[in-house]
Amino acid sequence: MFSLRSIAILIFTCLFLPLYAQIQESGSILFENVRVFDGKSKDLSGPVNVWIEGNKIRSISTAPIPTASGMTKIQGNGKTLMPGLIDVHVHMAFGSLTMREMMSPMLSEGVIMEKVGVGAEKMLMRGFTSVRDAGGPIFPLKMGVDSGKIKGPRIWPSGATISQTAGHGDFRTPEEQSRRFFGEPSRAERFNATFIADGRDEVLTAVRENLRFGASQIKLMAGGGTSSAYDPVDVTQYTFDEMRAAVEAAEDWGTYVMVHAYTPRAVQRAIKAGVKCVEHGQMLDEKTLRLMKRKGIWLSTQNLRESTPNMDPQRVEKRKPVIEGQAKLWPMVQKMKLKIAWGTDFLFEPELNEQQNAYILLLQQWFTNAEILKMVTHDNAELLQLSGLRSPYPGKLGVVEEGALADLILVDGNPLADLSLIANPAEKFVVIMKDGKVYKNMVE
Repeated sequence: MFSLRSIAILIFTCLFLPLYAQIQESGSILFENVRVFDGKSKDLSGPVNVWIEGNKIRSISTAPIPTASGMTKIQGNGKTLMPGLIDVHVHMAFGSLTMREMMSPMLSEGVIMEKVGVGAEKMLMRGFTSVRDAGGPIFPLKMGVDSGKIKGPRIWPSGATISQTAGHGDFRTPEEQSRRFFGEPSRAERFNATFIADGRDEVLTAVRENLRFGASQIKLMAGGGTSSAYDPVDVTQYTFDEMRAAVEAAEDWGTYVMVHAYTPRAVQRAIKAGVKCVEHGQMLDEKTLRLMKRKGIWLSTQNLRESTPNMDPQRVEKRKPVIEGQAKLWPMVQKMKLKIAWGTDFLFEPELNEQQNAYILLLQQWFTNAEILKMVTHDNAELLQLSGLRSPYPGKLGVVEEGALADLILVDGNPLADLSLIANPAEKFVVIMKDGKVYKNMVE
């Protein structure tokens, strides 16, 4: 549960941090002799100079840019300057803790923040400058990152997942009883990991609670899952009225609902209710995908592995229809040109985080290198902007162009020609910049 201290930090951050940001001195950084992947093009630019002033790209020029007093120069020597990477389906908390740690009686907000804070910095050092957190206790971490106390990516927070009883977000242990009947919130609810909400009124309250703390979008569980104990993958969750209530509450705040769902039935109900983004969808059929294309619905999906060394055997078994459907999904969405976004969705296996970049390479069996880089920069940034005025970071991301926010990576090599460079950030990402600030610089 949020402590009074956490709430105080939240109020301070929301009300006063923007004022401090306005009076801070703007930095001035010049990348000389770089070739640019702008987030959209199939080819790199010729040699250019890129001037960063404050947190934005001021100028991109083939001509020399005059050096001003206090300007820092970074010699590119023909290296590639590209937008920071974006992962639109992470769980900063659930991905940093094992299931044993999650269930430990010693778990506390302090333990969560320590683990998640370390993970956030490592993620930034892998070149991920923006992420969308798809559910969990995220607000204290986001406050820490935005205030500069923790190094990490920009975070679009969903807050606690919203689930029906016996849904994908019902994390209760067998001995925990229903809050509605017995009056006690579950352990996961006390840690702000999930809301178990049944009926229109409870769904409205759950959505509004997340919006109250700064959610940029809402995560609703609309179907069964593989990491949850009670719900088979094929089940449909939430009635139309319940789902429509969530959409109405989110739209009143100018933002949207994304749903966890795999099956055609669950996704078609969600689309009818007004949902704008489907997470996963590996079991969808062509009819449902055509409906998504016609309605302009985003498909935010992943390329999952069949199993991992530390995956629970029950989860491996539940994943089988998802893995089978995945092999059919990617070719269909590529051919149909849907609005596609990419994410990783690592859960309860912290060691997987080190493979975050390598998972991008799994897309090569269906997409060109240029299409993949566009997906994990420009396209993912377009999805983030679906939050509208609830987006926590005004400005343009996912591109290298004048006026865009300065979230940038300087790559030693050409990732359009050799995408494997992306999977070696420790050696090949020689500069990592977020919001105009350099967090890593190997060019000395």
